[in-house]
Amino acid sequence: MRARKGSGTQGKSGKSGSKKTVSARAAAQSVEPPKVLIIDDHPLVRRGLMETIQGEFPDAVVGQAGNFQSGLEAIRRENWAVVLLDIAMPGRSGLDLLKEIKQERPKTAVLVLSAYPEEQFAIRSLKSGADGYLTKDVVGQEVLAAIKRLLAGGKYIRPSLAEKLASYLDVDISKPLHHTLTDREYQVMRMIASGQTPKKIAAELSLSIKTVSTFRSRVLKKMMMKNNAELMRYAMENGLVG
Repeated sequence: MRARKGSGTQGKSGKSGSKKTVSARAAAQSVEPPKVLIIDDHPLVRRGLMETIQGEFPDAVVGQAGNFQSGLEAIRRENWAVVLLDIAMPGRSGLDLLKEIKQERPKTAVLVLSAYPEEQFAIRSLKSGADGYLTKDVVGQEVLAAIKRLLAGGKYIRPSLAEKLASYLDVDISKPLHHTLTDREYQVMRMIASGQTPKKIAAELSLSIKTVSTFRSRVLKKMMMKNNAELMRYAMENGLVG
């Protein structure tokens, strides 16, 4: 009798263990594979990213788009977990698309993956709603680390970018970049964006050409830009010049 009782006890334990195993498998099967959308106008870049992602997440659903319109259509068709977004694309830019994504799918995480260096567009991207920023020269493992971070609900900011952000803590990044300029810097910025030469600006404002050059350097630094062409584009996009 004792032997049978012991045997019965083992049977119940075996059943319980079996149920736990089944429950664990069911739970594992209930986790949906990540859905990742790549928006970049270079097919080779998209292919490389797709291979990197699927190498780490074999069951991942990976989509791709090559411009603003096809990217927006893909966003509207599927509820993607993570979007890898380039900035420079034909037609409307990736920053324009970023704003659309955050309006239509606010819970979708967006990692900006751009050829532009951090000092040019990283803070602008984060201000527009990006959840992370990487330059295209990073290795695949860092891209995967960023995707995993975003899938876990976090943000991905490299130490180098964190330092840049720290230097801008005294700036209200909820405001447009040109709001960081003093009145004279803003005046010089608009004149540069209008195509006026340093000599003409100096004459009109009763300044030396050297002083105008100093103001230009301050404007470029505060607005995280490299040259006059970027100032002109920004001014036109924000309606600062007629």
